[in-house]
Amino acid sequence: AFTGILGASLLSQGVPAVVAIPVMLVAGAVIGLLIGILVQYFDVQPFIASLAGLFLARGLAFVVSLSSILVEDPVVLWLQRTRFSVAGWYITPTGIIALLVVAVAFVVLLWSRFGRTVYAIGGNEQSARLMGLNVARTKIAVYVISGLCGGLAGLLLTAYSGAGYPRNGIGTELDAIAAVVIGGTLLTGGTGYVLGSLIGVLVYGTIKKLISFMGAEQAWTQIIIGALLLLFIVVQRVIVARSQRRR
Repeated sequence: AFTGILGASLLSQGVPAVVAIPVMLVAGAVIGLLIGILVQYFDVQPFIASLAGLFLARGLAFVVSLSSILVEDPVVLWLQRTRFSVAGWYITPTGIIALLVVAVAFVVLLWSRFGRTVYAIGGNEQSARLMGLNVARTKIAVYVISGLCGGLAGLLLTAYSGAGYPRNGIGTELDAIAAVVIGGTLLTGGTGYVLGSLIGVLVYGTIKKLISFMGAEQAWTQIIIGALLLLFIVVQRVIVARSQRRR
């Protein structure tokens, strides 16, 4: 919401897209940096720090504008209006960007030193520190990257909707948590794959579409997703418990 409305505001004031887009990305990264600093150096619980960042960003979005701002810049609108045909299917630049982000994240986490450090910290932060890994730098980098991706999401949503809106994304954080858990990432950390999260998103979206197609009330979407989320969390706890007993 914040990066989207910020970008839309800048574009409406005549700021070129080559300037507005980097500002959107940097704004998201700065929010991530603030959250990372709270977690690492002020020992704030990650959930609380992230919640504070959410409130900060939402408040800043309303500071920029209380109403929707249309985007008329051809560069931003090109991201969604352009169609690339592939074997009878089509994909937009926004879809390509999203898939590229997933691919880069997958490669980095699986085959880079940084990715292995992230998994090590997620598994046991104290052990990672004793192994000589730079825990502080890695944790802050993760939050900065997360904020950068949030800024990029704001850009893609603005391109998709053709406008910036300060109330965008309300409730989406819960959808993200559900998709990640459905995708197999352990809430306790140390285990999970980006591709699993992508599958979780597809499963979540498919369920919503099926319920809508069947003509059921929207409330059933939340009920079914909630039940699935509870089921996957219970399964995760069973897996973790068995793993601990084997050790």
